[in-house]
Amino acid sequence: MPIRLGAVTYLNARPLVYGLAAHAGRFSIRFDIPSRCSALLHAGSIDVGLVPSIEYLRGADYQIVPDVAVASDGAVASVALFTARPVSSIRTIAADTSSRTSVALLRVLCARHFHIEPELHPMAPDAPAMLDRCDAALLIGDAALFLDHAALGVEKIDFGEAWRALTGLPFVYAFWAGRPGALGAADVALLREVKAAGASHPDAVAREYFGADTASVAEGARYLRENVRFDLGEAERQGLLRFYAYAAELGLVPGGAALRFY
Repeated sequence: MPIRLGAVTYLNARPLVYGLAAHAGRFSIRFDIPSRCSALLHAGSIDVGLVPSIEYLRGADYQIVPDVAVASDGAVASVALFTARPVSSIRTIAADTSSRTSVALLRVLCARHFHIEPELHPMAPDAPAMLDRCDAALLIGDAALFLDHAALGVEKIDFGEAWRALTGLPFVYAFWAGRPGALGAADVALLREVKAAGASHPDAVAREYFGADTASVAEGARYLRENVRFDLGEAERQGLLRFYAYAAELGLVPGGAALRFY
């Protein structure tokens, strides 16, 4: 039976599955929002998932595919807080229900960087509705990347930039994780090869994703080249462990996290 992979619908994850359809005998792939992807992994409905990084600590003794991630070192453009108020006066935030890592990062940044204690209200990613209800809105993925915040009259606060300002480290949003034994050495090698190919062909990935929409293809390819990183190197690992430590201090996850790799 093929290994069941759960991938993420957003553009920033597509380089990690670029060309993987040619290996249908080895992998079957389904696409979901990040929070759904992690829920499927926890339930055992998929074997390996491209999960929000915080979810690694909320399930079984998962292992990570080495050197593959969705990360940023500075501005990420697709994870951001949108607000018409000064940050210091934000009292309520509508939080996109699509990703749990971004909500945990929001809590960390509020405590350590913005120095505010807002109420969070989970909502579907609809910027006007979110901003109608709350002082600010957390959006992720394509919804954040393509939102015309100037037209809405709001400021966009990039979480990749905020994390870099706080820690001096990259931030890791997601990676492949699964139960021990779910992947063999050849499977891991193939996922790493696919990542390398996808990261090297941002224009082709964007064309495959957007089709004939040439403006979105150009913007998407630029984003993949300039904002997103796909490696899980030493700096990314240090950023990940720092995030886990800060999240544990807030009681969001257990402390003492260790990274286990296939």
